[in-house]
This record gives sequence, structure tokens and C-alpha cells, in this order.
Amino acid sequence: MKASIIKTERLILKPLSLLHVSNNYLNWLNDPIVNEYITNSGNYTLKKLKSFLKDIENKDIYFWAIHLINDNKHIGNIKIDPINTKHGLGQYGIMMGDRSEWNKGYAKESSLAVINYCFNTLNLRKITLEVIVDNNSAYQLYKKLGFVEEGLRKDQEFHNKSYYDSCIMALFNLNFNYEN
Repeated sequence: MKASIIKTERLILKPLSLLHVSNNYLNWLNDPIVNEYITNSGNYTLKKLKSFLKDIENKDIYFWAIHLINDNKHIGNIKIDPINTKHGLGQYGIMMGDRSEWNKGYAKESSLAVINYCFNTLNLRKITLEVIVDNNSAYQLYKKLGFVEEGLRKDQEFHNKSYYDSCIMALFNLNFNYEN
């Protein structure tokens, strides 16, 4: 695991690992509201969760568990994976699992910290993501973070018994040195 600990005012991002196995985490993965817009979710067991986290530990990726500083509560996960070092690209993903912590700005705070890490430590040129157009709260977050639309994939994701378009978005590192 490549991820380093990142601290913000209210959060601490820790490398996601087997230490994060819990019934709460398992419940998020099986919660249809949490996973409404996540492609591969549901039908998780503790065994499947342990296997997933063991696999994450063995990969050379940037994947963090989002914890509250005040009580160390695990409230979600955030990642940049895959990363293409040749082209300076990273793909962003986030899951805010603990619904009791929604709408408190934690997704934005953790995202800004990871974006800063990607641009200033990893020296990435560009971060991309893909979001179902029906997921308005996520789309609005990404716009606030500075992501811009790059394209639309028609009928890309099956959601609520229908196919929905997904929007490809990107954020560029304005300080990236193109001469390197």
C-alpha cells in the first residue's frame, strides 16, 4: 500500500487495510442508499470484506479510510486508482459510507486533501472521475472541487431499473510543469 496518512482540520485519512473490517463497514457495503450509484456493491459478507481489504493491502495503490479526528470513527473511503505515471493521470473515487455523517462537508474536505496530495506530492497532471448524471449531490461536489466535464457516455450505467448516462469529469493541476 502506497498511501500515507493525511490529516485535515477534522479528518485523518489512513491507508485502508484489514484493520478496517467492521460490521459498520459491512453495513455500508450492503446499504442500498449508500450504494445507490456504486457499480459493484451489495451482497457483501465479512469474509468477502476481509478478502477485499487483504487484496487492497497487497496492491501498490492510494486508497484511504476516512476517519473523524475527534473519535477515530471510520466514515468512508477515498482513492486515486489507477494511476498512470507515464501520462500523469489518476482516477478519483469516494464513498461516504456512514449516512449519519452525510452533509457535514467531509466528502469535500477529504477530497481536497487527496487532490492536494496528488498534485503536490505525486505530481499528477490530471485527476479524472466518472459520475452518473442522476447523482446530483456527487456532481455538485465535483463542480465545487473544480472538476470540469470532458464527455458523456450514453446509457453507461444501469440504475433504478434504467440505463443512465455518465459524465466524465477532470481536474487539472494548474501548477504542473510540462517541461519535465
